[in-house]
Amino acid sequence: MRAFIFPGQGSQAVGMGGALADASRAARDVFDEVDEALGQNLFRLMREGPDEQLKLTENAQPAIMAHSVAVFRTLGVSLSDVARFVAGHSLGEYSALCCAGSFDLATTAKLLKLRGQAMQQAVPVGEGAMAALLGADLGLAQRIAEAASEGEVCTVANDNDPSQVVISGQTSAIDRAIAIAKDMGAKRAVPLPVSAPFHCPLMQPAAEAMRDALSYVVLDQPIVPVFANVTAEPETDPDTIRNHLVDQVTGMVRWRESVANMFEAGVHEFVEIGGKVLGPMVKRTAPEAKVTSVVTMDDVEALAKEIA
Repeated sequence: MRAFIFPGQGSQAVGMGGALADASRAARDVFDEVDEALGQNLFRLMREGPDEQLKLTENAQPAIMAHSVAVFRTLGVSLSDVARFVAGHSLGEYSALCCAGSFDLATTAKLLKLRGQAMQQAVPVGEGAMAALLGADLGLAQRIAEAASEGEVCTVANDNDPSQVVISGQTSAIDRAIAIAKDMGAKRAVPLPVSAPFHCPLMQPAAEAMRDALSYVVLDQPIVPVFANVTAEPETDPDTIRNHLVDQVTGMVRWRESVANMFEAGVHEFVEIGGKVLGPMVKRTAPEAKVTSVVTMDDVEALAKEIA
């Protein structure tokens, strides 16, 4: 049994999608449709940079989604024929929902543009931060965050795998967490180069913006179940998915549990569409699983032969 998984922020890079667009009309059509929906030449930014513009959350989120969808459509398969489930890490959940037919491409691009803008505007630059705790499981990360909070926001944002957990919150609290992490048992703590503290209560203004935006868009039932970040369970009901996408803005990304639950449900092959970030996390959570990353045209052709 196979699941298709979709990467989140951090998987963007200048040049992304360029060679794929040269080789695939389906990919070019995706990039053109996203550009038209957003009223900007996002694909040129993806292809040529500059990197500091591509990294901006409002650009990175729709760019990563567009790249994933372009890879998927280049594959040219019916999702229900090749995958039992889909899942995506943070913004990747939108990519998963797009490929599963819940959102059309233009709507997905517009939602992610808004999501990026709302998340950036929720907290003034410099007032929030994130850090990766390496060699720490969820329980240890929660203890470190609680010890560092001292009345400020400091919470787990991403439970990525058994040895990597990301915390998020006010800058001073994250600084304290970094300072005490090693003494409390983590291997090390690494501040992340992000412009806002994602997936924590400070993102509540962004959650409200997404609640409003999602109330106006069509969200159809996905053709395969989508594992939700906030529950780590498969979902198909449109209203439930809509609510989960709102909760996801402030809630913890339960990626480790999602992978473990998919594996337990019989998924033994995970195919990462458009990135190489999630594969290592999957292997650390489910070592026996097969992991394939599909980014280039060669990758697409290899997978197409395998699943034909």
